[in-house]
Amino acid sequence: MAEVLSSTDEKILAKLTELAVRYDELESQMNDPAVASDPNQIVKIAREHGQMKELIGRYRQVEDLRQQLDDAQSMLDDPETDTEMKDLAREEIESLASQCSEVMNAAKESLVMSDDAHVGSVILEIRAGTGGDEAALFAGNLYEMYNRFAEKRGWKIEPMSFSGSEMGGYKEIIITVKGDGAWQALGYEGGGHRVQRVPETESQGRVHTSAATVAVLPEPENVEIDIPESDVEEHVARSSGPGGQSVNKTSSAIKLLHKPTGITVSMQDEKSQHKNRSKAWRILRSRVYDRFEQEKRAERDSTRKNMIGSGDRSQRIRTYNFPQNRLTDHRINLTLYSLDKIIMGDLDEVSAALIDYDKQQRLENI
Repeated sequence: MAEVLSSTDEKILAKLTELAVRYDELESQMNDPAVASDPNQIVKIAREHGQMKELIGRYRQVEDLRQQLDDAQSMLDDPETDTEMKDLAREEIESLASQCSEVMNAAKESLVMSDDAHVGSVILEIRAGTGGDEAALFAGNLYEMYNRFAEKRGWKIEPMSFSGSEMGGYKEIIITVKGDGAWQALGYEGGGHRVQRVPETESQGRVHTSAATVAVLPEPENVEIDIPESDVEEHVARSSGPGGQSVNKTSSAIKLLHKPTGITVSMQDEKSQHKNRSKAWRILRSRVYDRFEQEKRAERDSTRKNMIGSGDRSQRIRTYNFPQNRLTDHRINLTLYSLDKIIMGDLDEVSAALIDYDKQQRLENI
């Protein structure tokens, strides 16, 4: 066969061959009456099968093109093939090799990025850091930026918890964002965000530096993580803070403790205990899921550094310099002089650069 695949491509094809076997197993299970009669099982299997469909389709297209290349090469190598047919075979080999390379690149991208692309719901947590009222105002700016970005993408935003500050900013904001590609686009936002600007309260025009932290957690479906109720300790109390007497009449505030990990979630935004409990459980599932995923990634990546950063809130990932209209993403050395547009939700260029960098790093580390 004409040599069109690198050694890395051959390794990827071996991995894709394994996945194709798994895909066929899932298809067989879906056709099993015993499985089809179990709603929970069939949903889980169908979901995994659906997520693999595009990838396996590309793999099989590559295999088909490779077979056609083999046939064309055999014709070219056959001493009994006349000159005219050899010329046709050469043309076909050139065309097939180009197609094979194109489809192989698409298959590689699907392989390394497909897990991210299929997560359609995230929980976004923004907290004011150092800088007092100015940090709280910046946290509000980040929320508005993500809110506008999500609206442009047609994603659904659901408020979960807001804790305001005296000057109109926010000490903490928790929202969910749902839509195709939400995790892929927002997953790189986790970490420390630093702002440099002249605060409204600054009379002498001096530039101050403040900070906020962002955590982005994939929100798992119930089939992805099962937390036994026996692992969770619940405390019920009366809500405190803004809301007036109606908030405090009933014991509606909920605090959940996940005993195996020590993760806690408190929710008191709603007057209904039931609604607070539901929201608290959603956040708890996401935080526990994220903890387990981080542990798995740590095991998997123990021999190399994380590609684009861990998302740890202590890690400074980005600086927003308002006087210079400059945004700098320190992880990929990206500097853009369009902060005014970015803060209004035009995050596409930043998001695309982060995705592309991560994709290249993942391909290199296959």
